[in-house]
Amino acid sequence: MILTISIAVAVGALWLAERSFAHLGFAIAALCFNAALILLVVADLERAILLSAILTIAIFGASRVKYSHSGLKLIVTDFPLMFAGTVPFFVIQYPLAVAAVIAGGIGFVLAAGAASLYVTGTPVSFELRVLIVAVAFVALAATYRISGGPGAFQRIAAQPRCFFSTFIASLLDPFSWRPVGGLALIDIASEQPPLMPPAAARSPDSPDIIVIQHESIFDPRIYGLPVEPLVEGFLSPPAGRSGHLNVDIFGGGSWQSEFSLLTGLSSASFGSNAYFLFKRGVGRFKNTLPHALAALGYKTTLTSSCRRSFLNYDEFYSAIGMGERIFTDDLPAPFDVDRFETTNSDAMFLDAAVAAHAQRIAGDAAPQFLYLLTNFNHGPHSRRLVAPGQFEGERAFATASLPDTQYAEYYARLAETAATWSKLKTELAARFPERPMLIVHYGDHQPVMTRRIEAKLRLAADPRRQFRTFYAIESLNDRSGRLAAGRGPDLDIAFLGTVALQHAGLPLDEVFATRASLLAHCGQAYFASPSERKRQFHRTLVARGIIDLA
Repeated sequence: MILTISIAVAVGALWLAERSFAHLGFAIAALCFNAALILLVVADLERAILLSAILTIAIFGASRVKYSHSGLKLIVTDFPLMFAGTVPFFVIQYPLAVAAVIAGGIGFVLAAGAASLYVTGTPVSFELRVLIVAVAFVALAATYRISGGPGAFQRIAAQPRCFFSTFIASLLDPFSWRPVGGLALIDIASEQPPLMPPAAARSPDSPDIIVIQHESIFDPRIYGLPVEPLVEGFLSPPAGRSGHLNVDIFGGGSWQSEFSLLTGLSSASFGSNAYFLFKRGVGRFKNTLPHALAALGYKTTLTSSCRRSFLNYDEFYSAIGMGERIFTDDLPAPFDVDRFETTNSDAMFLDAAVAAHAQRIAGDAAPQFLYLLTNFNHGPHSRRLVAPGQFEGERAFATASLPDTQYAEYYARLAETAATWSKLKTELAARFPERPMLIVHYGDHQPVMTRRIEAKLRLAADPRRQFRTFYAIESLNDRSGRLAAGRGPDLDIAFLGTVALQHAGLPLDEVFATRASLLAHCGQAYFASPSERKRQFHRTLVARGIIDLA
């Protein structure tokens, strides 16, 4: 009787955690292997199966929490992040989720303890227990191989199914345990064809290039929500190019979008190292957007809304060719970093950053590349950051579209950013009428709040929707006609830097020329694309030392 109940609980736990037949065989083998390991300790099959089922539910619960806040399922390499400074961030940003994890952990311990103390069964001899472990391991290895190995689970990392099997597969992936001294590029072929010849310039001048990464900003129209003219002009400039932008992340990890834009590579191509690229990738990328622009005579500058001590930014950006790096604790008065950090207001940061840029380029004829990183629209959106009395009309408009206080706060912050940028853009054009400028701005990822939008609008499931933001490209003081206005193609963020060079009319070196040719093969995806040419391109970059994996 107890054995029957244990098996029934295990079946229910397995279906709860998988919700799919895709890798069910592997999931069953994984549950049985866990039960076999537990059997070595508890000595009876009934408790071993029940404890294995409880463990499966615990893994599912933790994975579901991670999926809700990142769009990706739990894998074994997430655990080191607890020692990378992320725990205080989650406690502050998502206190309810942290409380739920703690409560779930306590529940798991209590359930496991109760099963160990009060469930009894028929003892199994030690010799038979060892044999069961051996057979279960062989079955696990065989079903893992039949399921397609790590690649099969990486391809469904953003899909809300196979939570348990994905975690177990990450345990079996040797790259999960790779020494921290190197990088693993998982999206790579064995052949290394030559790079394409460089592409000539299409314009006689070199415009200043300003790229702005807007924290947690997405286009509400992705969810069928209307926007007002101010916001529409920001997301889709009438005289510029704009479209959807596909990114690798959801809810956080902005540096992965920064990495993809600047290197032309998907952070996802580095598997379990994706989160750590700003530390482990220092000095490993020899051809980046800043490198390419510096070779063309550009002065390159990063201006970040974080302090210099944040996440190894200074060292990484120096290594990829950013000649000057300015952080909030470097900006001169009247900018007040302590006051700024109470809201991370774009009105405050962009005004100070663009003012510093204008002062820097006055009288300097060299073309400039400026990369701005904002932080205003990061969650949670349960806090009201927009000053009382400001953008109340926009807040009311958002509420009428979707009665949700968090969406209203998101939209009010978006409106403040749009108004700030419109003002600064006008000032730049007026102050430097003889300097052509190409402006690129984009959203790095969606905020967690969009889960509420999907639920309230009852939208059909679309695993890729949560990884879709926006990009917009426009020009100032440009008489060359280099930028054609209108709707642009949907892009992957790994291509955005290359597209910016093309619209600026600048020459492309052999790496960027080859990457530009991949647009037709990969479409709006990069990592998710099955293109063999892309994988061969990666092999060539490694073989030529342009990416250093050693």
